[in-house]
Amino acid sequence: MTNWERFLDSFFNLRVAADYLPKIIDGFWVTIQLALCIILTGIAAGLLLAVVRSLGLRPLNWLIIFTVDLFRALPPLVVIVLFYFGLPAAGLSLGGFASTWLALSLVLMAFTEEIFWAGITAVPKGQWEAARSTGLSFAQTLGQVVLPQALRMTIPPLTNRTIAITKGTALGSVVAVPEILGAAQAGVSFSFNPTPLTMGALAYLVLFIPVVILGRWIETRFAWKR
Repeated sequence: MTNWERFLDSFFNLRVAADYLPKIIDGFWVTIQLALCIILTGIAAGLLLAVVRSLGLRPLNWLIIFTVDLFRALPPLVVIVLFYFGLPAAGLSLGGFASTWLALSLVLMAFTEEIFWAGITAVPKGQWEAARSTGLSFAQTLGQVVLPQALRMTIPPLTNRTIAITKGTALGSVVAVPEILGAAQAGVSFSFNPTPLTMGALAYLVLFIPVVILGRWIETRFAWKR
């Protein structure tokens, strides 16, 4: 057997690929479900914290800043492991999917809060003053004048951060989440052949190339015109 044939047998073994394709497809759908849960909860929580922070309640703001800095500083894998292995010691047991969802949502929340907060503070002070002078309340000014402008400014960095964190779903394989990488690693363990990893890589490309293209389109569509 030549080197090329050994390479093909190791990474593109059709028999192994046929055997483990259903598992990779199942992992593909688990990855999509996990990514959607993380995006929805992480962005919503980040926006909520940024809005609360804009109220200017100093003790609450200190708590928000501490929480955000904490989850921005901790590696996502460490947070996942702490939730999965540490919470049972406190009497709260979470499965692998829930631990990964919660951990990556909190990490995304921390980064999106800073992104939204930067967008809110970037709106000129005159916008606030002009809106309040027309009789709008603080809440109306924030919701109808400031947030629409802030959200438009935050779309490009928010898109990049969202794509980055959703690729982190692969970390769920550490706590036995049967997503793409987890399914691929299980296939390698049982088949003694790395072909399932090749299939996993292709599955990630199928999933994330359209996401990256969509993200680039969103950035171009909502970017401020120079």
